[in-house]
Amino acid sequence: MKLKVKYFDVDTLENEVILHEEDCVELGVQEMDRVKIMTNTETMVAIVERSDSVLKRGEIGLMKDTFRGLKVKQGDEVVVSYAPKPESVRHIRAKMDGKVLEKEAINAIIQDIVEFRLSNIEVSAWLTALYINGMNLEEIAAMTNAMVKTGDVLSFDRGPVFDFHSVGGVPGNKITPIVVSIIAEAGLLIPKTSSRAISSAAGTSDFVEVFCDVDIDALRLKEITETIGGAFTWGGSINLAPVDDIVIKVEYPLSINPRAQMLASIMSKKKAISADFLLIDLPTGQGTKISNVEEARAYARDFMTLGDMLGMHVECAITYGDQPVGSAIGPALEARECIRILEGSAHPSSVVEKACELAGMILEMGGHNNGARKAREILASGAALKKFRQIVAAQNGNPELTSEDIKIGEFKFDFQASRFGYVNGIRNKDLVVVARAAGSPHDKGAGILLHTKKGHRVEQGDTLFTIYADNEAKLQRAVDTAKRLQPMTIEGMLITKIPGGVPQL
Repeated sequence: MKLKVKYFDVDTLENEVILHEEDCVELGVQEMDRVKIMTNTETMVAIVERSDSVLKRGEIGLMKDTFRGLKVKQGDEVVVSYAPKPESVRHIRAKMDGKVLEKEAINAIIQDIVEFRLSNIEVSAWLTALYINGMNLEEIAAMTNAMVKTGDVLSFDRGPVFDFHSVGGVPGNKITPIVVSIIAEAGLLIPKTSSRAISSAAGTSDFVEVFCDVDIDALRLKEITETIGGAFTWGGSINLAPVDDIVIKVEYPLSINPRAQMLASIMSKKKAISADFLLIDLPTGQGTKISNVEEARAYARDFMTLGDMLGMHVECAITYGDQPVGSAIGPALEARECIRILEGSAHPSSVVEKACELAGMILEMGGHNNGARKAREILASGAALKKFRQIVAAQNGNPELTSEDIKIGEFKFDFQASRFGYVNGIRNKDLVVVARAAGSPHDKGAGILLHTKKGHRVEQGDTLFTIYADNEAKLQRAVDTAKRLQPMTIEGMLITKIPGGVPQL
């Protein structure tokens, strides 16, 4: 059937078209069925939506990505025919039933995801099946390799290549620019690619783009790394395992990150960037993705075994995650705190300690002795700050950047203690909910600045944390959320009174 193109300026997460109901009857398709669309040069499979009000019979509505992919113009004719469900749908059902998948089945699923042959519902079913039934390490290795094949593999003219990654789950984990600057200054190559927030208050790329461009293509990333030693870019701007970015967009509304998918996601990005040595940061504690040390050790074993299977040397660091790293949560606030550490501030000490300990592990993988001490020397000398500014300049930022240049949210609210006592609990997830209510990570100035941490004594009326926002409405929403959630728990030394019985006379 030949249909005329009608363009709709709408972004979707899948290849989607709209057909008139009568044309659907003639083609024999229902909503969520697939059709094949052909031009003289392009062919695409898309998901069907039906309507008899937004277009006429004989027209086909193309969303933005589909329109661009087919390289057509408004009014062009395309040939449309029924397309059967891909075979990978059957493989997804097998995983839903708890079966172990062969490499070929996993390859088919990943290829169909990256070519948008699966609907969002089907990708959601895949992720849910992984969340419930999981995968063995052979399946995860196969999925990792399949994900790598969906994009480019970056190779360097010299090496070895070092990298690190945090599995996340702890707010304020702003160490990436510090670690990269230390490692690059020590003469090692570290082409660091990072992600944006999925469910957190700010991903690394969300706060790095406050002070420089993170949308760097693969050729420029290679050039910066080989010239300066390191970079901190957004992985989504490079065609490295691009299927992962498609999956992340589907994961977001589900608020799930299946273990198998997370392992394959991390390892595929690192394999695609040709990492020879990799350090994995495993934040562990209440409210993180990894709740206890035993679970963290299990993750470490999986990462290291996968590294062996993929030809990569992997080491892991189990780090403290019971409360935020440092005091700042949110893009601009984290950027400011990160730069202050590079400028020589010793506080927050948790940021300095974590950055230097992890950088030290990477330095030791690169042949340096006493890595953590070496990392502290590079940071204290100002050499890391100089290297940081070189990287920022290469990524189109201000080479004279200082922490005072970072602008935070105009509107703020001091959240005060309702009683005296000791802070004995900070709920990471609740702080993230409050920060996101304030507008983080989309609004760069939004977030939370903590004024106290676990174990500190506070008086009634002391400020526990300050909420920042870029507008009053979002600030009020965040304040209401904080009052409802009460993300900090304060207790006195006396937990409860247990009175005795009535005296007997």
